Amino acid sequence: MKLMTRMARSFVAGETAEEALRQVEKLRQKNILVTLDILGEAVQDRAQSDKAVQDYLDLLDTLAKAKSEAHISLKLTQMGLDIDDEYCFQNMVKIISRAEKAKRFVRIDMEGSALTQRTLDIFYRLKKKFDNMGIVVQAYLHRTEKDVADINKLKAKVRLCKGAYKEPKEVAIKKMKDIRANFTKLAEMLFTQGVYPAIATHDSKLIKWTKEYVAANAIGTDKFEFQFLYGLRNKTQRKLAKEGYQVRAYVPFGTHWLPYFMRRLRERKENVFVVVVNFFK
Repeated sequence: MKLMTRMARSFVAGETAEEALRQVEKLRQKNILVTLDILGEAVQDRAQSDKAVQDYLDLLDTLAKAKSEAHISLKLTQMGLDIDDEYCFQNMVKIISRAEKAKRFVRIDMEGSALTQRTLDIFYRLKKKFDNMGIVVQAYLHRTEKDVADINKLKAKVRLCKGAYKEPKEVAIKKMKDIRANFTKLAEMLFTQGVYPAIATHDSKLIKWTKEYVAANAIGTDKFEFQFLYGLRNKTQRKLAKEGYQVRAYVPFGTHWLPYFMRRLRERKENVFVVVVNFFK
C-alpha cells in the first residue's frame, strides 16, 4: 500500500488546492500551462455533488487570489449527471458563470461511452450561454468523427485524446494503429475547421505527427497546444515548451486520489507500463 501511495502521489498534485498550486508554480516556471481538476466522479448523492460544486467555486476564488492563469476541468458525473440531467446542468451554470466573471476557461471531461451523448447534450446547452468552455472527445470511439464535425460548427474548443475506458468493439476501435489513424484524421479536422485544438497524447508517434503536420501546413504554435497528464512524460513536456510549443499539464488533486489512480491502471494494460516507467524515471 505504501508503494502504491507513493506511485499515485507522483501523478496527483496533493489533496488540497494549496498543495496543487505549489506544483502549478513549478510547472509555470518551466513555461508549462496548467488545467486543475478536483478528483471525483460517479457521485450518486446530491449532498456530495453540492459539495463538489462548492469546491470548484472555492477553487475559482483561490485561483483569483493567487493570480493564477490555470484553467479548470471537471466530470459531469461529479456534478450530478447520474442523479438528474437538469440538476447537473444547473450546477454547471453556477461554475461556468463564476469562471466567466473571472475570465477563466472550463473544460468538460468525457467519461465512458454510456455517458457520451448525455455529456454532449449538456455541453451543447451550455455552449449557447457561454464561450469560456470546451469539451473532450475520444479518438477511439466510432462516433467521434461526426461529433467533431458537429462541435466544429459551434467553433468550440476541443481536447482530443485517444480514450482510456474499456469499451466494446461495437463502440470503440480496438487496434492501436487504427486508433492512431483516427486520431490524426480527427486532428486534421480540428486543425482545418476547429478552434485552438488541444492535442492530448503521450504517444511519441502522435506527437511527432503533430509537429510535422503543423510545420507542413504553416500552423503557428499559438494556434494549438499539446496536453499531458501531470507526472507523465515530464521531459517531453519541458522539451516541447523549450521548442516554443504551447504545453499544458492536466493536474488532478483532492482526497479521491486512490480511485483515480486505480481507475487509470484498470482502464488499459498500457497504463500500468506508462505509470511504472515514469515512476522509476
